[in-house]
Amino acid sequence: MVTRGFTGRNSAGDQLDRIPPGQHLVEHFPVLTAGPTPRVETADWKFTLKIGPRTIKVWNWNEFNALPKTKMTRDIHCVTSWSKLNTAWEGVIVDDILADAGIERPSDFVLAHSYDGYSTNVPLADLASGKAMVALNYEGQPLARDHGGPARLLVPHLYFWKSAKWLNALQFTERDEAGFWELRGYHIYGDPWREQRYTDD
Repeated sequence: MVTRGFTGRNSAGDQLDRIPPGQHLVEHFPVLTAGPTPRVETADWKFTLKIGPRTIKVWNWNEFNALPKTKMTRDIHCVTSWSKLNTAWEGVIVDDILADAGIERPSDFVLAHSYDGYSTNVPLADLASGKAMVALNYEGQPLARDHGGPARLLVPHLYFWKSAKWLNALQFTERDEAGFWELRGYHIYGDPWREQRYTDD
């Protein structure tokens, strides 16, 4: 785990009701990665939607940016115990991706895949109905490479390891298949309000 810019605890003040158990508030945005940060240029970026091994649709950067954009301001919570409030994102909600591909609900489970080989599982119910997006901008600026640029998954109501950086595919699966951290002892779901950090939580 690589950590940069992590500087200790800040007082939550009157915002304690928005901070899950075991978390502390930060003002900065810590950088956490499972490995080296890949360099993905927008000219080479592609995003693929799959059902099992079958490719349903592939978008290049320009095609993906032509999809409807949505802005979302949410609190985010990392399994390493920091929370950041009122983070502002812009991207394409998962519902609009599925609509553009002409599919609705091929299965109940999804694996998110990234350019660095990372993966994480998320139930479709936690991606649909405006709950999640493929984020392209943060705080009005293109998403920085250290934070998953050019595109990352954003699932703000789950621990932030579920918001896969450097996203390149969403794959529908027949069962809830564990991803990178889930195979290494992290919780299969990851609800911060229930402190689902590790397998037996």
